[in-house]
Amino acid sequence: MKIALLGYGKMGQSIEAIALERGHSIGLKISDANDSYNALKHCDVAIDFSIPTAAVTNIKKSIDAGVPVISGTTGWLNDYNAVLEYC
Repeated sequence: MKIALLGYGKMGQSIEAIALERGHSIGLKISDANDSYNALKHCDVAIDFSIPTAAVTNIKKSIDAGVPVISGTTGWLNDYNAVLEYC
């Protein structure tokens, strides 16, 4: 499986290590707002462990690319209904 890591802090790096151990590949790493999402459309799944101000953008970019996304980021749920409506 090709994974997009949206947020590449300690948790993103841990997920990468586990994914690689299990035979998966990393198709995209987003570590800050200046990174490009172009490769997202070539990934099978996106895992968001970013920061609250980036999570909504990461989720919307995944939806736009047609890539299933899971978010472990906390602190963005004030925007949950807007994201649900966007979805």
